[in-house]
Amino acid sequence: MRMGPAELVQAAAMARRFYLEGKSKIQIAEEFGVSRFKVARVLETALERDLVRIEIRVPAELDAERSDALRARYGLRHAVVVESPAEAEETPDPENLGEVAADLLGELVNEGDVLGLAWGRSTIHMAAALDRLPPCTVVQLTGVYDAGTAERGSVEAVRRAAQVSGGDAHPIYAPMLLPDAATAEALRHQTGIARAFEYFDKVTVACVSIGSWEPGISTVHDMLSDEERAHYASLGVAAEMSAHLFDAEGRRVGRDLGERCITVKTDQLRKVPEVVAIAGGQRKGPAIDAVLRSGLVTSLVTDTSAADYLMTAGPTPRSALNRADPDGP
Repeated sequence: MRMGPAELVQAAAMARRFYLEGKSKIQIAEEFGVSRFKVARVLETALERDLVRIEIRVPAELDAERSDALRARYGLRHAVVVESPAEAEETPDPENLGEVAADLLGELVNEGDVLGLAWGRSTIHMAAALDRLPPCTVVQLTGVYDAGTAERGSVEAVRRAAQVSGGDAHPIYAPMLLPDAATAEALRHQTGIARAFEYFDKVTVACVSIGSWEPGISTVHDMLSDEERAHYASLGVAAEMSAHLFDAEGRRVGRDLGERCITVKTDQLRKVPEVVAIAGGQRKGPAIDAVLRSGLVTSLVTDTSAADYLMTAGPTPRSALNRADPDGP
């Protein structure tokens, strides 16, 4: 039915009160002397007749539709998809992922939390972009890729995050991968490293990276010998995260490697309330899918090229918030 001028004016006034001034339908009903059901009908009609237009706008670099679809598909707590430049679609972990992840951590971390940072280029970019964090303790969750580059890597990332938050820093001055399990065990008992390990069970928010099992996109892959790479490839490894290996279904493989690594255990990560993974690029799509299926990650920051792969990657996975170990007890 066509609305007369009086109805149009009243509808516009009610819509202004509701959408712009934030008044409730009950308050509007009292002001205009009608029932709240009448107010609801008028507001609905205003939308149908294009008297009111609702526009949802987010910053241009964020893809809200893909973010929501990805969150729903994997049952994540948060999924943030960043629009990647066309020329960077094949680049793993574009730097802008770190910037967005830094803003996300600013939302997720609360005063008194323990923030854990695992080694990864994306987490290093994230730490460099941090400009706000409430007071919290920051602990390193893995050793460094190369102890000689600690000042430019995860140690510096931990220091940077602690500096921004004003909290204590607990870095780990040790390589991520050791020649054998005995050497790794000895290092875990060194005073500084043991002190950092004591915080692993107290972490409330963790930030991790994801690597594909190929050169240049997996820290662990690049640290191993050709023979070792072939061995783990034969086990079906599709991804690595914090020096833990996973097959395409999200099951852990090559558990013996973890005995040689300075890293947080998967059982400890599974108990962390919020685990944010930062990973993107089309080449990392299968690896991200594998790690999400493991149930270790609750939130993801990625880009459009990886998101497009993930939306069609195999059967619908179980909810990531179901943190049960896919390998069983």
